[in-house]
Amino acid sequence: MAFESLSEKLQNVFKNLRGKGRLSEADVAAALKEVKMALLEADVNFKVVKNFIKSVQERAIGQDVMSSLTPGQMVIKIVNEEMVKLMGSETTEIAFKPGNEITVIMMCGLQGAGKTTTTAKLAGKFKSKGKKPLLAACDIYRPAAIEQLQINGNKQGVPVFTMGDKHKPVNIAKAAIEHAAKNSMNVVILDTAGRLHIDEDMMNELIEIKENVSVFQTILVVDAMTGQDAVNVSEMFNNKIGIDGVILTKLDGDTRGGAALSIRAVTGKPILYTGVGEKLSDLEQFYPDRMASRILGMGDILTLIDKAQVDFDEAKARELEKKIKKAEFDFNDFLDQMQQIKKMGGFGDILKMMPGMGGQLKDVDIDEGALSGIEAIIYSMTKEERSNPDVLNPSRKKRIAKGAGVDISEVNRIVKQFEQSKKMMKQFSGMLGSKGGKRKFKLPFGF
Repeated sequence: MAFESLSEKLQNVFKNLRGKGRLSEADVAAALKEVKMALLEADVNFKVVKNFIKSVQERAIGQDVMSSLTPGQMVIKIVNEEMVKLMGSETTEIAFKPGNEITVIMMCGLQGAGKTTTTAKLAGKFKSKGKKPLLAACDIYRPAAIEQLQINGNKQGVPVFTMGDKHKPVNIAKAAIEHAAKNSMNVVILDTAGRLHIDEDMMNELIEIKENVSVFQTILVVDAMTGQDAVNVSEMFNNKIGIDGVILTKLDGDTRGGAALSIRAVTGKPILYTGVGEKLSDLEQFYPDRMASRILGMGDILTLIDKAQVDFDEAKARELEKKIKKAEFDFNDFLDQMQQIKKMGGFGDILKMMPGMGGQLKDVDIDEGALSGIEAIIYSMTKEERSNPDVLNPSRKKRIAKGAGVDISEVNRIVKQFEQSKKMMKQFSGMLGSKGGKRKFKLPFGF
């Protein structure tokens, strides 16, 4: 995941600060030197790092910090505040025209950044907010670009306007807006062509669209895994055509994350969303304060709550609560809970958002694959067996094991642990045990 290395290094710096009763200017300078190196290694823009360290140092060497009872905590607080300021302080929403006026949004970016998929993700977000979006296929160069947009649009339940690959993108954009007006749609999202690198033809095409179509928002999609190049691309697009915001993709990948910390400072344009996976639902609103908390190892409980509100069924939750109180929890309920957790990204993602858990998970081997094995065993049971585990005799267990492709001992283990674990997991802190060198993460219900 992004920022893991940076987060680990910063937490080590802060751990040393917390251990000191009083801080001298030399202590602060030494700590900030380590912070500076950590940021540079994360591919944060050099000028951004220089200004950031200067701002932190000016505040951290003040009398209020030095005379504080908890100077280490005060420095951490300052770093957090300056990091939030660096990324924009406030969350920026994509702007729309008032009422039912058609808002035209032009998506642009280089090939490989995930622009077309992100365009469909964005359309799904708008639809869920009550908008009536139309996707316009203006990429006439990349093979299968139009088909990809149609497939993703269909999955999102959003119509796609296309004229094939024989018309100029500017004419497709004009026709799409006319189509939207005739069909009472109020958002048109133009999926424009990308290139392997920025060239004159690409920019001229985007400029032509903006000169002939009333584009209300121009959004740049950049690949977080390209690091400093993502910042350079953002700056060039902003200088040549003007952008209103950035969507940072692949932030779930093995990236150092420097782009997220640099783009706002270099371009003056906000990060609007982050792509955190390949599913069409994997697009998160960008909150500078939450991102700073994640980077500094303080968790992100607000995003966790947001995920829970979106993915959890309240009626099912209330029903489950009643069953647990009466000790009537069965394997059907367990399957439901596993599916809800998968929707939220799995146990690893959930735990990393818990305050204080990031550092503890460094050497934890979270076996998400174990869930699939448990699912196979439960799906091999009959409806009666799932709802009433008491009927599971040796012959039934043997049949279940054969159906799931596991040894009968695995079925016995699952059933035994299930019987001992009818109370749902109470606290995340009880899930970490010790086995050899790496700690093993225990799944809920002891699995």
